[in-house]
Amino acid sequence: MAEVAGRIEEPLGPIRRRTGVADFFVRLLREKPLGTAGAVIVVILIICAIFADILAPYGVNEPHPLERLTPPGGQYLLGTDNIGRDMLSRIIYGARISLVVGLSATSIATLISLLLGLTTGYIGGKFDLVVQRFVDAWMCFPGLILLILLVSVLGAGLWQMIFALSLMGIGGSRSIRGPVMAVRNEAYVEAARSVGASTWRILFKHVMPNVMAPTIILFTTRIPGIILSEASLSFLGLGIPPPAPSWGGMLSGTARFFMIKAPWMALWPGIAISVVVYGINVFGDAVRDLLDPRLRGGVGRYSGARLARRRAEVADRPRTSQRDR
Repeated sequence: MAEVAGRIEEPLGPIRRRTGVADFFVRLLREKPLGTAGAVIVVILIICAIFADILAPYGVNEPHPLERLTPPGGQYLLGTDNIGRDMLSRIIYGARISLVVGLSATSIATLISLLLGLTTGYIGGKFDLVVQRFVDAWMCFPGLILLILLVSVLGAGLWQMIFALSLMGIGGSRSIRGPVMAVRNEAYVEAARSVGASTWRILFKHVMPNVMAPTIILFTTRIPGIILSEASLSFLGLGIPPPAPSWGGMLSGTARFFMIKAPWMALWPGIAISVVVYGINVFGDAVRDLLDPRLRGGVGRYSGARLARRRAEVADRPRTSQRDR
């Protein structure tokens, strides 16, 4: 009797797939070391902003007249300013202002970009033509000059600053309009239109979820520009008025007069701005590379390739015959 070796495959357990968030952070750690460093800087910024009252050794405007212009070291790790305020405490509290302005203005600006991009990209026609010509005219003005004009009209203050910076989202609508124009011709959008779905339902139910990747990318890459613009306006005296510990405001004023005698008054705010802007920039670039499916390593391509490799590994496992068992 001929030997019949019935080969039985080993029972394979279900292939476990990570969630989208977990998969994103795993890829960030493996593929984007600079992006990981930027994420660490962002986390430190958030912690300093939230727990500033706990982390700061002194009050934000607590003066120590007898210890004015004390160099870094000892009791004051980063030194004191011209009226004896602790520089470390003011740097920590300044993170709160940068985070509030950055997140608030960026959220409103991204919302403006999303609304303009959705409506103009989907409706098209003359409405798209008129709105885009307005966007073109808006983008012709230099950003800083336009911000100076807006702040001069609105006045100095935290909320005036946030409102002026949020209007920069008008130019970002182009980043959303392009993907919307590509999505509006998809079969599922045509099917929703054919069954009588309203325009707003199609926009928010079918179109907007499919343009969230460029929206998230736009949000993360816009934050450092907002923080840098706020620091620039505060440096020019048009931002948040003193004694608020704005990093840009700390660079101007008395810090310039004491540049030779107490260089740390301008050094630490400048380092804080540079590190935070750099960290958010590299983190935003990593988010763009990982989420944009048009780039190499986009989430759609990566997930499919990873699953295919996993299945190939499972198929190549050594098989055991029933006799061997």
